[in-house]
Amino acid sequence: MKVIEVNNLVKKYNDFTAVNNINFSVDEGEVFGFLGPNGAGKSTTIKILSTLLTLTSGKAYLNGYDVQKEPNKVRSSIGLVFQETTLDERLTAKENLVFHAMLYGIPKKIYQKRLQQVLEIVELTDRVDTLVKTFSGGMKRRLEIARGLLHYPKVIFLDEPTVGLDLQTRSRIWEYIHQLRKTEGVTIFLTTHYMDEAENCNRIAIIDNGKIVALNTPEKLKERVSGDIVTMASADNNRLYKRLINEFGLEAEMIKDGVQVETAKGETFIPQLISKLPNEITYISLRKPTLNDVFLKLTGREIREELLDGKEIMRARLGRRSRFK
Repeated sequence: MKVIEVNNLVKKYNDFTAVNNINFSVDEGEVFGFLGPNGAGKSTTIKILSTLLTLTSGKAYLNGYDVQKEPNKVRSSIGLVFQETTLDERLTAKENLVFHAMLYGIPKKIYQKRLQQVLEIVELTDRVDTLVKTFSGGMKRRLEIARGLLHYPKVIFLDEPTVGLDLQTRSRIWEYIHQLRKTEGVTIFLTTHYMDEAENCNRIAIIDNGKIVALNTPEKLKERVSGDIVTMASADNNRLYKRLINEFGLEAEMIKDGVQVETAKGETFIPQLISKLPNEITYISLRKPTLNDVFLKLTGREIREELLDGKEIMRARLGRRSRFK
């Protein structure tokens, strides 16, 4: 069953197109990811699906409800965890959850039981009466996940759920995500620019400049890169690049501090290459393709965090000023 359906979705800010005619669907119980750099249109799409932004054209449905025509029904079907914390740090963990339950109209008998359940999922039962301002970044993110689950949502949106967290905390957050999918049956829709996070998804939509450039499982996406990745360097990388093309017939690519090629059998290719260029190669490495290689192949650049320019800052401010209809 499709819990999310998006058809020809467009979002414009004056003359800028943030989301450019995208189409996709998400199955119930799936972990679905948007992978792309900052400014690609990931957060904008989530805000449209969660009714925080209105779309310019196209259609979007969540849990069978039209996000434009039935926003209240959509909101009752979703949980939200955004990049920036939205907890009230002057309140305790319990008070934050109770306030959320009241906003959603959850009866007291139900939310008292549910509150204990969600705190157990994220291992915060011992901090239930602690002020949130004393929490670490990872604890706040865990509490936000618990809050998003409190009203039994069909879909929980996680917008860059582990940004700014250390590797150990990021790994633990993902344990919670997999656990809630298994025990709660909830659909997970996340955005990320972390490659290791994207590997956790059942399917990934790679988005760039507002367009979906590929959508498939992580394994299928990596099959787009034809073989092993061999990276090398020499005293003159431009000369090495030309020799690899002209003398070896390879599709070489200039990268930072070196040259990169794809080859079916890297283990046998490397000795052959070094024997023909014994005094030219100063560095060489071999690895299997990653999702970053897929993004590089599709877009011509790597995913990385980029500084916001003036237009992007304005768009971010416009997004923050958005209100429920």
